[in-house]
Amino acid sequence: MDAATTRINNVLSLYSSRKSFSSSFLIQQRFPKPNTRIGILFPIKCSTKPGIDSDNATSKNNSSIELNSKPTAQRQASTTLPNEALSSKISEGLVLDLGPKNSWDNAEIGSPVVKRFIGDDEERWYMWYHGRSDDEMISTSSSSDYIGLAVSSNGIHWSRGEGPVRSSGDVGLVMGSRQDWWAFDKDSVRPSELVIMSSPMYSAVYWLYYTGFSSDEVEVDLSESSRTKLKNPVRFYKQENQESGKIFKSLPGLACSQDGRHWAGIEGEHHSGALFDVGSEKDWDSLFIASPKVVMHDNGDLRMYYHSFVIENRCYAIGVARSRDGIRWVKLGKVLEGGQSGGFDELGAMNAHVVRNPRDGTYLMAYEGVDANGGRSIGLAASEDGLKNWVRIQDEAVLRPSEEDYGWDSKGVGSPCLVQMDGNASEWRLYYRGIGQGGKTGIGMAASEGSEIKVFKRWEGFH
Repeated sequence: MDAATTRINNVLSLYSSRKSFSSSFLIQQRFPKPNTRIGILFPIKCSTKPGIDSDNATSKNNSSIELNSKPTAQRQASTTLPNEALSSKISEGLVLDLGPKNSWDNAEIGSPVVKRFIGDDEERWYMWYHGRSDDEMISTSSSSDYIGLAVSSNGIHWSRGEGPVRSSGDVGLVMGSRQDWWAFDKDSVRPSELVIMSSPMYSAVYWLYYTGFSSDEVEVDLSESSRTKLKNPVRFYKQENQESGKIFKSLPGLACSQDGRHWAGIEGEHHSGALFDVGSEKDWDSLFIASPKVVMHDNGDLRMYYHSFVIENRCYAIGVARSRDGIRWVKLGKVLEGGQSGGFDELGAMNAHVVRNPRDGTYLMAYEGVDANGGRSIGLAASEDGLKNWVRIQDEAVLRPSEEDYGWDSKGVGSPCLVQMDGNASEWRLYYRGIGQGGKTGIGMAASEGSEIKVFKRWEGFH
């Protein structure tokens, strides 16, 4: 048995066994029953046995999740529906705003990873997203991102939490940076994709692929004439107060969970615990690896789409890697970079989200395009095999910033996440990060119009 197999078996051994074998990536999937065998907030080495959380608070009513009522010195999660009280002036498309004062996500939110789970008599929507707080009691660093979970019964009205989760019924902060000095994710974490896996011996488990950031700065020589303002991670909240040009190294990571709330980290092949490293000095991905989105093509065939910045071309680009087990990866190179001159993606493509049509096996990619002025819009590309044959569906963006000067997403849209509705190829939802005045962020939702996915219209909000 090789080292990678041993690592994954160590993690999976934490879970009980009842499910029949299937390895699948599905937008519509029967949801696994909550289980609290794991009680981890921050990822640890998978060989370390986590603590046990004996609480098992669950709720049959998905719109209002019951919480653990045990007293604690730390702030408890709350599950109000904050957006129902929002004014319609800012509600067009907005489904999740910044958290309330003193919450873990009151300064910035983004990177939505949305999944729809179909049960026998109900449906549940889960959204993992990154957040940042300006509360010194929560955040150890002004740049630290955390990962949180919100839930919904319809994908529109979301329940969120102000603090860390305590049981499998909670919502709120679910994962943060590791404390190991050598770890690739010791500074910040952002979610990228969630894949559901199961085996004959273990119940269904969530595999969360994420971006981990360290405090190691990357040196890059961009000429003064370059129009690109390169940052990693990209920051929007109170941009005017932040130093420009900060590039921190980021790498892809993997964590496992059975309830989507308590996570155990899987150690990758890289010495820092990451799944793999950046490329060599002359490679296109030599600066950083970000936003690793993984698609299950078949048993023993997974594809990862990630982005980096190509120094030679002065643009963002998306590449692909391939794996048999989801842990060891082989890079295949770039698949999409800068578009036509003057286009919405002239300076490149990033934050791709790829889905596979179960009917014909073709692939659809929603991505964030960067224009010549640094503006962000969302475009679409397609491929028959999901590897190197990607073609833009159209030259225009499918979703642009709103035209209202003070709209919540008037300054940029990005970090797309596609959800196919009821197996109908013509009905899609698009969840995304929006940027407004002063760099304030929120998470929005748009829906496809007509039989072709060429235009998305923002959800019209609360009326």
